[in-house]
Formats: sequence, C-alpha cells, structure tokens
Amino acid sequence: QVELVESGGGSVQAGGALKLSCSASGNTDSLNSMGWFRQAPGENRVGVAAIRTDINKTYYPDSVGGRFTIVQDSAKNTVYLQMNSLQPEDTGMYICAAGRRRYASQSLFWTDAYDYWGQGTQVTVSS
Repeated sequence: QVELVESGGGSVQAGGALKLSCSASGNTDSLNSMGWFRQAPGENRVGVAAIRTDINKTYYPDSVGGRFTIVQDSAKNTVYLQMNSLQPEDTGMYICAAGRRRYASQSLFWTDAYDYWGQGTQVTVSS
C-alpha cells in the first residue's frame, strides 16, 4: 500500500506561480510512475504532468504549454510540480497519483494508469 500526501496549494493572481509537493510513503519501491491531475468542480480529472520515476522521464500535455515542470526527489520519495504563468483556467483541485505499471507517453494521463491517489490540494487563480 502507498499513501500520497499533497501540499503547496493556495490562491494566486494570474501570472503567478506555485510549487506543489507530493510525498509518498509505504511500499514506494513498487512505484514506476507518478502524475498530477487537475479536477475542477463537476469535471473529470485531467492530467497536467507525469513522470516515469524508474527512468526519470517526464511528460506533459500540450495544454500545459511549457508552464509546468514535474521533478522527483527519490531520496525523499517526493514529486514536485512547479507551475508558472498560472491562469484562471488552471484553477482546481490538484491530485497526485502513483502507479506500479510502466506506461509511457500519453498513457500516463489516463486515470487508469495509476493505483494510488492522494486527497488533493486546492489551487485558485484569480484574474
């Protein structure tokens, strides 16, 4: 079993930045991928960044446009999401996910690619 705890959310104005953290505990040796998803009220979860932790390869959807960066600190079992140039449409609950399987590329933005989920941290961007 793996537990994920997110932190770092908050309220910022458009153009601002936030850095989110996701700390994993438990059977972390079984994990090969981690991802960040955004969920707005009444909407499905949308992947915004992912990383294959076994090969340290990152993936982003086109919608992010180079504004987000995901990095891992293996020693701390923590993944970070640096978000720059935030816009109101980035508002939502940001949820960390971890998976055991070795998916690649856009498959890592499927919710089915992950086995464990955190509770999320709220990000609100005002115009």
